[in-house]
Amino acid sequence: MPNLIEPKLISGNANMPLAKAVAKRMSMHRGVNVGLVDARVERFNDGEIFVEVYENVRGEDMYIIQPTSNPANDNLMELLIITDALRRSSADRITAVIPYFGYARQDRRSKARTPITAKLVANMMVEAGIERVLTLDLHATQIQGFFDIPVDNLYASPVFALDAMHHFKGQMDEVMVVSPDVGGVARARDLAQRIGAPLSIVDKRRGKPGEVAEMTVIGDVKDRVCLIVDDIVDTAGTLCKAAEVLMEHGAKEVHSYITHGVLSGPAIERVSKSVMKNLVITDTILPTQAVKDCKNIRIVPTAPMFAQAIMNTWNGTSVSSLFDHNTLQPIYEGMYSGL
Repeated sequence: MPNLIEPKLISGNANMPLAKAVAKRMSMHRGVNVGLVDARVERFNDGEIFVEVYENVRGEDMYIIQPTSNPANDNLMELLIITDALRRSSADRITAVIPYFGYARQDRRSKARTPITAKLVANMMVEAGIERVLTLDLHATQIQGFFDIPVDNLYASPVFALDAMHHFKGQMDEVMVVSPDVGGVARARDLAQRIGAPLSIVDKRRGKPGEVAEMTVIGDVKDRVCLIVDDIVDTAGTLCKAAEVLMEHGAKEVHSYITHGVLSGPAIERVSKSVMKNLVITDTILPTQAVKDCKNIRIVPTAPMFAQAIMNTWNGTSVSSLFDHNTLQPIYEGMYSGL
């Protein structure tokens, strides 16, 4: 039976345009205006975060939209402090909608005397009062097990599948999906199966941390339109090098589909000078002006998917139905019609 309490959205400062876009999409679904709860999230002069919620949230089903992207520490603290404010204001249920889950890359002890920061952050969120997490393309799916609360991990591959079938219509027999490393094969295979394309792998070997010594292409990419698939692009060094190696092996074109565009340091310059024709990212991380101005970076919106996921969570219907690109196609009708 659907919950009679209306869902309410609140956002920190990490990605306000995405939060407003989710609210707008939910307004379309509900037929009534869904806005963000009136609140202020500000800083004291010494950098401490201050939160004040101006609306009554007692007994409400609250959804905090806040990626923990750069600056990761500030955005994470905003999420925790907003949660505490809502919990102390007697909100009925608090769900954290975290489009980009920061600290996910530290999910295991790869060396002695290192932390598992993803687990630490999970503990902090649960202790703050978060009762459910909704996120997109966790760096490692086992991070869901770090939480003692329900975690819904959505996938970008259904949206990427729609995008690829739309933009490479008539060329699908030439398309090949490429994993930039052995660890990302499962993610690349998922997209390859969705669009009916073969799979290739770029095997990279590092001479020392942060430096790629050698890359080997596993699979025949000659005369293929290669789509590199990954979850995070940070400095883009490995990605651009992989694109060069694919072109050296005879690829016709190279495009990339990366969920989270961290794009720090020299990333934009590298991408703009790269042999890649397009880098497709989502808007889980607020794009800088440099990202928007880069001619070979294209941004795919996630608001339609998150709005539907929030609605499904609120009314008790399946979230996993959004793992199917056929389910998402009507939601993205305006972008990918006629498939």
